[in-house]
Amino acid sequence: MRVLFLVQGEGRGHLTQALSLAQILQIAGHEVVGAIVGITADRDVPTFFSEKFSAPITPVFSPGLVYNAGTNALEPVKTTIQALRYAKPFWRSLLQVRNIIEKEQPDVVVNFFEMLGGLTYALLRPSVPMVCIAHQYMAFHPNFQRPKGQWFYRQAFKLNTRLTCFGARELLALSFDKQADEPRQRLRIVPPLLRQEVTELKSSAGDSLLAYVTQPGLKVELLKAHEQHPEIRLDGFHSGVTVADQVIDDTLTFHAIDGKRFLEFMARCKAIVTTAGFESVCEAAYLGKPALMIPQSNHYEQACNAIDGQRAGVGVASERFDLDKLTEYLPKYDKQLSERFRAWHAQGYFLFLAALNRASTPTSKPSSGGFFLTRMRHLLRS
Repeated sequence: MRVLFLVQGEGRGHLTQALSLAQILQIAGHEVVGAIVGITADRDVPTFFSEKFSAPITPVFSPGLVYNAGTNALEPVKTTIQALRYAKPFWRSLLQVRNIIEKEQPDVVVNFFEMLGGLTYALLRPSVPMVCIAHQYMAFHPNFQRPKGQWFYRQAFKLNTRLTCFGARELLALSFDKQADEPRQRLRIVPPLLRQEVTELKSSAGDSLLAYVTQPGLKVELLKAHEQHPEIRLDGFHSGVTVADQVIDDTLTFHAIDGKRFLEFMARCKAIVTTAGFESVCEAAYLGKPALMIPQSNHYEQACNAIDGQRAGVGVASERFDLDKLTEYLPKYDKQLSERFRAWHAQGYFLFLAALNRASTPTSKPSSGGFFLTRMRHLLRS
């Protein structure tokens, strides 16, 4: 089977998932013929992906998400306005994606939450079947946990998620645990895709907390929490650190961002404090490390992740860097969760291969999308 990837280049999650699936396909004797990666003028294909992905990579322009420069909060309105501003170059990107698919003629296209994929299949209808993979597709599952209120953010999130998967044969929703499939939504529940480096680590008990600090506001909260609990050992990986290890005092050390070292620290820490990104929380669960999950401001997806992760028992949700909440939770953490999580993860090899085999079996073409997508074609071309 020949497989072409389409990957959202925002952050690390979807790119690491693509690397993990590529490993599964190669082990099974299939060929990954290439990856189309969505980029912006300010964001190229990350080095960690280009160095590890063995097939050709084609960067293609895709409007990115807009975050507040001060708080790192997601700006849904500005994100929408930016996407409209780039309508014409976006249309050219759709044509480019369609042309690559038709030239390569893979057996199946796997889309990792890139909007270029859903809109290319909705508007231009390539001849090759597509499967979409992302945790975000859990939004279409009736059991998915959501924050109360936030109607606007909920609708914007569902619309954005829907735009990535028009025309897909199946939606593979990555989940913390096993859930029932939803055939009416073309939805199948599958385990997380974790990078091989995580599965090769040996976990050990530790006495320090590990924090991944990407937001300026979160660093301030970490320092306040440290002042309140100077007896608790803290290691924080922070983008503003220019040396490998910056010792603040006897119980607080900041480290420069380094993916390999962060995983090594995670394997031997007591618990982690992180934003509620699905990938990092799953890595902690695999290693048996409870997580304090702090969603980014206005980031509806992360708010959902934190609630759903708390339901699944992988950690506790919080609106701020609250060490009291984490220390109170630690005795309640189920130490058998890691064993169950690993067993669920192990099923992924067969579930992903089965899904791609189903998709590559000839069947009727999906609907073009009706009046809504006909109008969208007209607007993009004008």
